[in-house]
Order: sequence, then C-alpha cells, then structure tokens
Amino acid sequence: MRILWTLPYLPWPTTSGSKTRQYHLLRTLAQHGHRITLLVQSKIPLSDSAREALEPLVERLIVLPRRALNSPMNLFASPIIDYPMRVIINGLAPCLRHRFEQLLDEPWDVIQIEHSYSFQPFERALQARGLPYMLSEHYLESVMGAACHDRLPLWLRPLNAFDRWRYRRWEQRVLRQPSEVVAVSAHDAELIGQISGRPVNVVVNGVDCDHYQDVCPTPHSQRLLFVGNFEYGANLEAIEWALEEILPQVWMSNPAVRLAIAGHALPASWKLHWNDPRIEWVGYRPDLRELQRRSALFFAPLRHAGGSKVKILEALAAGLPVITTSKGASGLAMNNGEHYLGSDDSGQLALLITQLLNQPWRMGQLSVAGRQFARQRHDWSVAAQQLENVHMRLTQLAPAGAGANGGVLAK
Repeated sequence: MRILWTLPYLPWPTTSGSKTRQYHLLRTLAQHGHRITLLVQSKIPLSDSAREALEPLVERLIVLPRRALNSPMNLFASPIIDYPMRVIINGLAPCLRHRFEQLLDEPWDVIQIEHSYSFQPFERALQARGLPYMLSEHYLESVMGAACHDRLPLWLRPLNAFDRWRYRRWEQRVLRQPSEVVAVSAHDAELIGQISGRPVNVVVNGVDCDHYQDVCPTPHSQRLLFVGNFEYGANLEAIEWALEEILPQVWMSNPAVRLAIAGHALPASWKLHWNDPRIEWVGYRPDLRELQRRSALFFAPLRHAGGSKVKILEALAAGLPVITTSKGASGLAMNNGEHYLGSDDSGQLALLITQLLNQPWRMGQLSVAGRQFARQRHDWSVAAQQLENVHMRLTQLAPAGAGANGGVLAK
C-alpha cells in the first residue's frame, strides 16, 4: 500500500516511547513492502544519522522546520480559545498545510495522522476532500496535563487548567472526525471512546524482542534501573518520589542498593540535589542492553497513567524483573505477582524491592514470565499486524479509483 504518514517530530534518535513506536512501526511496515511517504514537522534539523536511519525505510522523507517555541506567533495565538498551546505550537503552519495539500493530489491507500496536537494544519484539507484517514492518539493530552500541574508555580496553575479545558474541547472536536481512531492500549481506547462516542482500535506499543533476548541481568548486583524521557512530568515526579520517599526506606534495610537513572533530558540539578554515590546518573543511552545486563531489576514508580510504557516492555523483553505501580502497569495486560510486582504505597514498594533482591529464584520466575509476555503480546510484529488491519479497513472506505493501485484497492 502507498501510505502518507505524518509526524510532529523526527522518530530518530529514539529518545522517547513515542519515537521508538514510530521508528519500529515504520521499519516493520517497510519490511512488509509498503511504500511510505513520511511528512515530518520537526523542531530540530534533520541530522545525518537521522537521515541514514530513516531514508531506507521510506519512499520519500519530507522534513519541514517547526517555528521556534518563543516565536511571536505562539505568543499572539495563545489566547485563541479553540486551540490549546500544544496545538498552537505544532499548528498554524502554512508551509506544512500547503505541502500536505499538494500530497493529497496523489493517490493514497492510507493517510495516517499521528497525535491530535499535530492535526490543525491538516483539518481543513481533509474535510474538504472527504478522504478516509486514521488518527493515532498515544495518550490524552487533557489527562496528561495533570501530571505536571502540582509542579507548576501557583500563578501558572490556572493557565494550565485553562489549557487542559481547551484541550478537552479540541479532543472532542478532532477525535470524532477520522474514519478510524487508534489508541496504544485498551485503557486509552476506553477513554478516547468516551470522548469520541465511537469504537477505537488498539495498536499496542511494542518491543524488539530479538534485540533483547540475549540480555542476562545480574540478580546479585543490587542495582535498580529506571529509564525514561525526562521531558515528561510523570517521569520527573517518579524519580523525585523514589529518591525522597522510597529509596531511603530501602537503604535502611539494605544500604548497598544502587539506582541507575537513564534517559533523555536528565535534569543537571538533580546531581547536586541528591549527592549520593549510590545514585548513578547515566543520561541517554541509545542501546540499553549493557545497562540491563548490569542491573538486577527495573523500578518504575510512576504515579500517572497514559499510553503503554515502552521502557517497561524493553525491561521485560530483557528479562529484568519489574517493580512498578498500578499506573506504571496501566495499558499493559500484566498480572501483578505473575509478570511484575507492584504497589502504590511507598513503604510497600520499598519492601518489595528489599525482598525481591534477596530472592534470586523469584527474580528468575518473573524474568521468564516477563519475556514470554513481551514476545506473545507486544513484539513489534504484533503491533504492525494490528496497524495493517486498520489500514485494510481504510482501503475499503476509499472512493473508487482513489487508491495507489490503478483504482483496484488492496483487499
């Protein structure tokens, strides 16, 4: 199939779960022979490494610059009641709108829009042409905005609440328009279905299980591992909770425990605030396998739900036992006690860590169950098949002659 795929960021390097998802779905669909045109609006220029990673996967790679965050346009448009800030920042882009309209003159089997916050430049053209298309929503922005609310200065909180209200109105407007809507988990599909009043497809987040199958964790290392993108407030709050409340309780009974913290945009101030040699400030690593090998378990004390957690899936595929919360496990159909251990109480989490580090046999059980779960339910091949099923339904909605195969659409 010929696929027009839009993104509000470059999916390389894979510094976040969303970028990891996009890259692996692109890679898998390209391996299946689909001809993809990738239209990207990016806040950073296309680097040589990104070009080398992406161009072999697509028929065309079109990258347009996004205006700077401090652009006067963003400031002047901020009071517009119809558009929340993230829509303003990623929208109101005449060059992107014009290029998209040009591309719509070509025949497509599938038009795939990623994220409601990127939709504004495409809305009018899609409405005017009446073409079938899908929109993939990774999480509800109106819900995720709550993750950072308490971290904001008091004077900014009313503005954040106002923006979340605008975003809920935007979601209600946008999510009712596509021919097909995709979520990354059953939990998110239910929330999106409540807003849109329609059935929502699930295309799970995934993991390259073959990439991690040879990783053997070190149960006796006493090292916990956390990986996350620290541009997201939920990950910032998770680490603060861990270091302020959970790890001090662990250290009271086992002072040898270490915590390695890896991920993009790690705040430099944390090193000074928590100056403890048992905390390892790793930062971003493009390949996590060596870190996983040197760790005993993966610890993700997340207190906000949304999406499904790619870094947790990578830990499961690598055989790392996982200790997390109900929010950390949300979006993944895992069983507490079988695939992971979990609690929402800081004292109970500290106890789970302490007990598990002294039970290598139990760690082995969780390791085997986690690997099996990841491969059976969340390998990228599973996600790609789910996405292709949505694509096939879209081709059946296309008007006669609109497809890329001379009017005979793929069935």
